[in-house]
Amino acid sequence: MLSRTADHLYWMSRYTERAENTARMLDVSWQMSLLPQSEQAAQAAWRAMLEISELTNSFDQKYREVTPANVLSYMTQDMDNPSSIMSCLRAARENARAVRGAMTTDLWETVNATWLDAQRQISQGVLKIAPMDFFEWVKLRSNQSRGVHIGTMMRDEAFHFITLGIFIERADNVARLLDVKFLAASQYMDADLEHVEDFYYWAAILRSLSAFENYRMMYRNAITPERVADLMILSRRNPRSLVACLEQIVELLTRLRNASSARAEHDARALLARFRDMEIEEIFDEGMHDFLGQFLVKINQLALDISEHFLVPLQPSIKSA
Repeated sequence: MLSRTADHLYWMSRYTERAENTARMLDVSWQMSLLPQSEQAAQAAWRAMLEISELTNSFDQKYREVTPANVLSYMTQDMDNPSSIMSCLRAARENARAVRGAMTTDLWETVNATWLDAQRQISQGVLKIAPMDFFEWVKLRSNQSRGVHIGTMMRDEAFHFITLGIFIERADNVARLLDVKFLAASQYMDADLEHVEDFYYWAAILRSLSAFENYRMMYRNAITPERVADLMILSRRNPRSLVACLEQIVELLTRLRNASSARAEHDARALLARFRDMEIEEIFDEGMHDFLGQFLVKINQLALDISEHFLVPLQPSIKSA
């Protein structure tokens, strides 16, 4: 497969996954904002949303203050923000359009219809009327895109590059969300414990990752930070855990192996081996923030290696629209 075709397919799926994960993060922040809390705690929570995606500086240049309305607008519909939901859906559609012949008609129509319908909803003011409904819709359309991809695409290189984009992006986004939420929890435990019950905090995080029912199936009793971390980092049975993402990435790199990709595959295997050998207590002893920070460095280096050995070099193009 031509590297440019692979590049478009890979970034199409990354941007679709990024839109979904942004919707998930905004959804949990919106739910938490409805609980009793101080104004300072509420503002810190919304600023944490910007920090997850490294958007604090660009947001501050455009808005005078951090408010729910400003953050929602910037992270959902602002086309000057390349990580907003609408920017991601547009970029996914443009990458798909560039290589329509490499995918099934069903997949192209799904990606295209998502972009068109998203524009309609935003123009009708959905963020002011029912923001949670829009976030649920984004998640549903991303799930539908994955379903059409799995259900209609040949199991060839095109299929594998689309899938690789999904799991690279998912691993990055899940780690970012966990990092910010665990860091906020450690600060909150020292200050505002009386305002919000622990259950609602951790349950909202689990629901944002579609893992609440999975948690109940595994543990059945009270929600604790240690078990949330175990489920979302080390559980091989949970499809959104970091270790589950790494297993998929290693398998896909093995299938896509070429003459220059040995380092990327080696690094992915080494990272997976470390996860498989760890216990959750070791991560807490190391420090959750430090552990996840190191993981983000490694997963982003792996993404750069994939671009170098399989795709088009990371330069301004459709993929970064």
